[in-house]
This record gives sequence, C-alpha cells and structure tokens, in this order.
Amino acid sequence: MEDLHSYGWYAKRVAKYMPKGVFKPVPKRLWGGLAYLSIIISGLLIISLTEWHPLFFLPISFILGASFAGMGFLGHEILHGTVVKKPWLRDLLGAIAFWPLSTGPKLWRKWHNLNHHIHTQHEDNDPDAWPSLERLSQSKMFHWIYKLPLFVRAFFAFASLAVQFTAHSLKMFCAYIKDFKPKQQPKVWIQMALPWASWIGLLFLIGWEKWLFAFFIPLLVANLVVMGYISTNHRLNPLVPVNDPLANSLTVTVPKWVDYIHFNFSHHTEHHLFPGMSSKHYPLVKYYIKQLWPEKYHEMAMSKALIALWKTPRVYFDNRELIDPSHGHLYGSLGHGLNPENIDYKKMNN
Repeated sequence: MEDLHSYGWYAKRVAKYMPKGVFKPVPKRLWGGLAYLSIIISGLLIISLTEWHPLFFLPISFILGASFAGMGFLGHEILHGTVVKKPWLRDLLGAIAFWPLSTGPKLWRKWHNLNHHIHTQHEDNDPDAWPSLERLSQSKMFHWIYKLPLFVRAFFAFASLAVQFTAHSLKMFCAYIKDFKPKQQPKVWIQMALPWASWIGLLFLIGWEKWLFAFFIPLLVANLVVMGYISTNHRLNPLVPVNDPLANSLTVTVPKWVDYIHFNFSHHTEHHLFPGMSSKHYPLVKYYIKQLWPEKYHEMAMSKALIALWKTPRVYFDNRELIDPSHGHLYGSLGHGLNPENIDYKKMNN
C-alpha cells in the first residue's frame, strides 16, 4: 500500500524546525498590492482618456493583465489570513485584490480554502480535480473530443487557459451558492455581481474598442498567467484517497524575480502544508521538506511542467495513471512512472 500521510502529519514534523513568528500575518505584503493597484489605475486612465492608436494600447494591456494576475496571487494570500487577521478587513482586501478576476471572497474561501485544500486531488470532493475515465465515459461529447489526436486536444486545452479561471469561477458560483445559508447568499451574489457590473459599466463608458484593451485582453492575459500555475499545481499528480501534499502537489521553479512579483505562488507543495503561513517563508519550508523527504518531493521547472501537460492526457484511469482513451495509451503520473525528461506511454492489455 502506498505510504500516504495527511498534510497535518507533515506539517507537525516540519513546524519544529521553523523559527518563531512564521505564522504571524505579514501586512507588508500589501505594499505589493498597492503597486499593482497603482499600475492598474494608471493603465485604465491612459487607455480611457487618451486617443492613441490602438496598437499603442496593446503593451499596456499586457501590463494590466500581468497586474490583474499579481493582484489575484495576493488575494489568494490575503484570503488565507496570512496578511491580515481581522475577518472584515481580510474579506475587504481580498475582494479588492480579486476584483479584476471578478471572484468574491466568500465564494473563494468556500471553494478554495475549504473544499480544495481539505480534499486535494480527491476525485469526488476536490472541485479542481480532473475526473476519471469512469466518470467522463458517460458523456457523448467526451467520446467525440477524444477521437481527436492528442496534439489537437493539447492545443485547444492550452488555448482555453486564457478563459479557464474565469469560467471555473462562474462554475463554482453556480455549484456552491446554494450551500451558503440564506442570509449569506445575497452577500455572495453581490460579491460576484459588483466586479462584473463595474467592468461592463466601463464598456459603456469608454466604448468597445478601448474596453477590449482596458479589460478583455488583460483578463485573457491574467487567466493565462494564473492558469499557468494552477494547471501545473496538481494535474500531473495522482488522485489520492489521503490528502498527502507530497503526493498530490507539485512545486514549480521560476526565476527569483518572478517569485517576488507573484508572492512565491510557485511553492505549491509548501502552500498545501502550511496554507496559514505567509508565502514569504515557503523557501525555508521547501528546504526542510527536501531534507526530510527528498524522494517524495515533486519539483520541476515551470516550462518543463507545461511541456509535460502538453504531452499527456487529462483523464485518470486508475487514479495513478492518465489515459488517452481513443488509443488505450497509459501515461504515468508523478511518483508513478511519469518521467518529465522522457514522456512515454504503455498500451493497455485490454
């Protein structure tokens, strides 16, 4: 039987090596948010108030999109309570940080903090886990899609990263709104509707052409940046019956300056061990994990992880393997035969 342990089991053993104060909130992280907010406001004003040729707006759109994503990474940290502790201030700042991505703080904490973190890579209970062949085989569209060659599916899957976070957020709203108490539901509705209302209002204020550069293109860029991380967090890992972050999570490596502007979001295994710890301390957590369990820890360059995603299908066969149903090709997952340096498959016996 596979040697799996809960995140609490690991956390207990790593925590004793941590210096005092690592679980205290770090409000200085808000300076990064202020920088992003200043960039976003400046970019929106330039696009809205100037009459430049649209091509001059394009680089501003990319900067806005990168800032939208940066705000989302900070919002993720804020809503885990690692920046400020007061619930009303946490939710207010989280709402502001997630405003560009139009995701409300109450929905995010329900979907991400509770369901995803508690049930990571559980086929039935993790809202972010990819499904198994058994579940998907009931869909007629599934059979049609998987008749396409793998590289065609991979192309469209990667193209869809530009909308996946937004689409999944709306899906999670529909999935969880009824789980909130009746008195809480209006707040969840308002937190979802207000950002969208503001962005649609901006459309009527500045017109279609400028709106494309002020919001639509930046939203696509932000989705790509955010989903570049999210798509590698768990999708190469197996489904597991025990929430073991060393088995079900992947840490990717990026240049240090990227880690700096993205609040160490790349340290995903570390985050699942200590979601209540500021990501400022995750490099230290990584050091001790690699000292204690080097053979179980999964880490690779972001570029290599994305290439591995491109070359493997996204359907689980037996929780540990990925399957291309149209050809009966089985690919390993991390810890179960997947070699990012040489991705290969085996044929099913039947």
